[in-house]
Amino acid sequence: MRKFLTFLIIASLGLLPNVNVAQSACTSETAGKSRAQLEQELEACNREIAEWQETLNKTKQESASFARDVAVLTAKINAAQANIKGKNIAIANLTKDIAVKQSEISVLDNRILKGKQAIAAILRKTNDINSYSLLENVLSDKTLSDFFVDMDTYASTEDALDILFDELRETKASTESQKAALAKKREAEAAAKAAIEAAKKEVEVVNNQKKTLLAVSQNNERTYAQVLADRQAKAAQIRAVLFPLVDAGAIPFGTALAYAQEASAKTGVRPALILGILQQESNLGANVGRCVITNLTSGETRNTTTGYVWRNGIHPTRDLPLLQTLLKVLGRDPLNTKVSCPIAGVPGYGGAMGPTQFIPSTWNLIAPKISAYTGKATPDPWSPADAIMAAAILLQGNGAAAGTYEAERTAACKYYSGRICSSARHIASYGNQVMNRASTIQLTMIDPLQNL
Repeated sequence: MRKFLTFLIIASLGLLPNVNVAQSACTSETAGKSRAQLEQELEACNREIAEWQETLNKTKQESASFARDVAVLTAKINAAQANIKGKNIAIANLTKDIAVKQSEISVLDNRILKGKQAIAAILRKTNDINSYSLLENVLSDKTLSDFFVDMDTYASTEDALDILFDELRETKASTESQKAALAKKREAEAAAKAAIEAAKKEVEVVNNQKKTLLAVSQNNERTYAQVLADRQAKAAQIRAVLFPLVDAGAIPFGTALAYAQEASAKTGVRPALILGILQQESNLGANVGRCVITNLTSGETRNTTTGYVWRNGIHPTRDLPLLQTLLKVLGRDPLNTKVSCPIAGVPGYGGAMGPTQFIPSTWNLIAPKISAYTGKATPDPWSPADAIMAAAILLQGNGAAAGTYEAERTAACKYYSGRICSSARHIASYGNQVMNRASTIQLTMIDPLQNL
């Protein structure tokens, strides 16, 4: 009955997407289908997503009402479900591609092994020929014709060796290319699987909202005005929640969101992703923002909590001079300004600055763009507004503005390490955590503020 009621509400608003039944084939079934069939179904899923997104955009423009809100939630659920189906199809195609790539790599590896064995045999033959001197050959019991046959064999052996070396180099290059392609396929597969989990979470949250709204709409004791009042009260609570920032105390979430929205308008990076990065960087642990510089020449730092001294506190030539110059302009004391400590057991330096943890050399590279966007001659990495803008700029440079789950996750991994997620398990873990945080922020904080 409830599903039928929802259908009537959306139909009455004229907001049902115009899905061509004969053309649409967006299903969850992928087993036993050819690549061509899967690609057709993926196109159908993309069409369905676009149609429900169009419905969602139209519905948002309607006047606030129970019917409008149910239609919005339904469109969001259907778009997310179509996205899940599309990702499952993409994974099925990627699984096929990965199997093909692995087979090709196996063949190439076998060719390399045989090539090495052939080269070894030729080298042994060459060594046998070289082990006899000209005098030994002349004084041996071989005839003159046998001697010249050996010389011809030696020449042909050298020619064969050159050919095999060329083939081996070519095969090795082809193998490396195939392995790189395989790594990309696996990265895309992992991202698609993670995107499915995020979409399932969105469906669950939005479906619960829809059920609650339908229950309220059937209860005559509550009016829509009361529902709006509840939402406004919740929005006020969300805006007031303190958002912790490294070395910058804490600011209200509403302020952080305003900074992220401004940065998004300049860079095209989703506000939730920017705030997901900010939250991740603020909760990494004791190595963040706990050290002060004790030696302005060597870059040695000391943990203000434990007293531990780090000889690799900050890079002495790459980052320390830039940090001192920046602090002088900002009027900060270089011996009392906190930066990140190095990570115990991990090679490298500390010295990252402010809420979004930029090392001075990276900050120096993007400072001109921050200035262009903010109008500040000298951006301050400890200023929440500047730090959030800097994070958005770096994410944009890493491809996050494309807006897909895979692009955002890759950008987050590169933000952390400069490398793609599949480079190492801890890098992939960072990217996954950022995406989870971004999803939670979007669903539980940003969407309610937008009255969704």
